[in-house]
Amino acid sequence: MPIKIPNDLPAFEKLRVEGVPLIGADDALRQDIRPMQVALLNLMPDKPKTEMQLARLLGATPLQIELTLLTTSSYRPNTVPLSHLQSFYQTWQDVRERRFDGLIVTGAPVELLPFEEVKYWNELCQIFDWSRTNVHSSFHICWGAQAALYHFHGVPKHVLPVKRFGVFTHVVRERQDTRRPNLMRGLDDYFQIPVSRHTEVREADLPADAGLEVLAQSNAAGLCLLHEPRFRTVYMFNHLEYDTYTLHEEFQRDRLKSLGDVALPSNYYPDDDYEKAPRNCWRAYAHLLFGNWVNEMYQTTPYDLEMIGRERQAAAA
Repeated sequence: MPIKIPNDLPAFEKLRVEGVPLIGADDALRQDIRPMQVALLNLMPDKPKTEMQLARLLGATPLQIELTLLTTSSYRPNTVPLSHLQSFYQTWQDVRERRFDGLIVTGAPVELLPFEEVKYWNELCQIFDWSRTNVHSSFHICWGAQAALYHFHGVPKHVLPVKRFGVFTHVVRERQDTRRPNLMRGLDDYFQIPVSRHTEVREADLPADAGLEVLAQSNAAGLCLLHEPRFRTVYMFNHLEYDTYTLHEEFQRDRLKSLGDVALPSNYYPDDDYEKAPRNCWRAYAHLLFGNWVNEMYQTTPYDLEMIGRERQAAAA
């Protein structure tokens, strides 16, 4: 089933060429189903690239998804043309009265700043709080996951001595009852994930009574994936959504910015030779994880969008 995005979004034609199922507004209206409403709060500097990466994964699932692109109103990034934001994005203020089946919050290039010093921090906290009542299921990525954990549970981030950068082996965390969580259905016991960050969250800092489940981790790269079943919230600290060359582009960017040596991304280039083309060994896992998230969202969300969040509001009353 296709994903519905604007026909003139730059990602549209690239995804069409790749064979990702896409649908126009007229065709979507003819299908007698309710599309899943997913909002993407895109905090990444290269917004078109992130749009394409995540739309590719959402569009490969067997459900019709309508993607709403969001940006902050308290801060306008200068890394993307204003015309792109005005044409394709809405602010949270524009949609705060709406309800969504899903919300994705991306990472952002601010991880070395204290959370409270991020220019849009207050607005982001409001969005996080709003998501508890207006969103059925949330998926936070990298810094977005760290920020949400800090806001909801006070979990700190720790600065790493060097950037954790490369493709690392992760293991699915075993559960005492031996049942594999729905989010991890179909994933191998060990799988590869791109990692690119200067900070980390540590398991020792997770509150014991918060209901947070560790789903995947790495001996070399630390925590990877957490789930908070009570609020249907996923915290992913790494980047399964990355394209084959994303780490390469980050490496080249870091080399241009740094006067000293920049470490190669680990386990990425054949023979550690950055002139050799890297190979993608995580694509299938990205499709599995996001497919599992969308399927779980579809299986549990109310058909009537207005009923989203009512159970949580009633429990809090």
